[in-house]
Amino acid sequence: MDGSETVVTAKSYKIMIVAGEASGDLHAAKLANAIREASPDVSLFGACGPKMRDSGVEAIVDADNLSIVGLPEIGRALPMFLRVFRKLKQTAIERRPDVVVLVDFPDFNLKLAKSLHKLGFKIVYYISPQLWAWRKYRIKTIKKYVDLLISILPFEKDWYSKHGVDHVEYVGSPLAREVHPTRSREEFREMHGLSHDRPLIALLPGSRHKEIVRILPVMLRSIKLLSIEDPAMQFVIAAASDKSLADIDRIIDDEKRNGMKIPGSLLVVQNETFNALNSADVAAVASGTATLETGIIGTPMAIVYKSSALNYKLLRPLIDVEHFGLINLIAGERVAAELIQDDFTGESLKDELLRLLEPEENANVRKRLHAAAEKLGHGGASKRAAELILKLGGKS
Repeated sequence: MDGSETVVTAKSYKIMIVAGEASGDLHAAKLANAIREASPDVSLFGACGPKMRDSGVEAIVDADNLSIVGLPEIGRALPMFLRVFRKLKQTAIERRPDVVVLVDFPDFNLKLAKSLHKLGFKIVYYISPQLWAWRKYRIKTIKKYVDLLISILPFEKDWYSKHGVDHVEYVGSPLAREVHPTRSREEFREMHGLSHDRPLIALLPGSRHKEIVRILPVMLRSIKLLSIEDPAMQFVIAAASDKSLADIDRIIDDEKRNGMKIPGSLLVVQNETFNALNSADVAAVASGTATLETGIIGTPMAIVYKSSALNYKLLRPLIDVEHFGLINLIAGERVAAELIQDDFTGESLKDELLRLLEPEENANVRKRLHAAAEKLGHGGASKRAAELILKLGGKS
């Protein structure tokens, strides 16, 4: 090679991904894997939870502590969010990603979309904010500052189209065909010393600290009542993470110290949510992504939620949707009872779980959940999303 020749170096393709909650971290990790499968040389970095880090996304910010519920709590955490916002913005300016992918987490990510779009970055919003449920005014931000909105719920594309947003692609749910147990009902029970013949009730109290603190004690009161009604009943609490497990153990210990008699048949498991649901006859599930997972597995459930009185008073008037539970929204009907705020008590949950344990009702609900799950698509959502993102950024 003589001095007149020029060496051409291939451009490094970069994607910044920002997620801030456990469910967003899960979906973003699946997306990162799909992007790498389609284009192994892509550089991925951003705000990451543990699953994204395990998928090889470089953590500019650890997102583990960003999931906060409630206006007062968010207010107190504003300095932290501001630091994170500035760090991500500065990283984008320095590293110039070809595409910025924002995953759910709308209170933070919509502001980041506006800021980075003004700087010339291409913005993809993956997992649409639930504007059809509340805070519809945010649609103005989507129209102006998001180049591509990727939806995972079947009714969203039509809803956005009716509201003047056409840059929306529906890819199906990343959970479709990916939510499945790794052990049979019998294997799970045998492994944990549970009876094959006695009813098993699964409890999913959420993934956030404040959710678990408010929801789990009510669940524990319910299973106390259920065990009085039928001492043969068995119970399993599924922890979503190490932090969730620590919260669950602490709350159980506190309730015991306060005199609550916890059923001896109560089991706590971690990283076995799908197996626990599959083995259970019925479940009590905190409203959120877990209701979709439970619906896909097909376990009849009661959907529960409890916020602080102040949060509920502030936020309830903003919610404009027929159902709280995602599985009910997908089904277009109230497949699972919703016990929200004051309607969620130990007694009301006990009554609903007993109703679902009736064989005829149990079989009927399982059939309706299967029909709802079919609406979520048939797999490959992460792959389709990855292809759309790479195409937007000009990656061949």
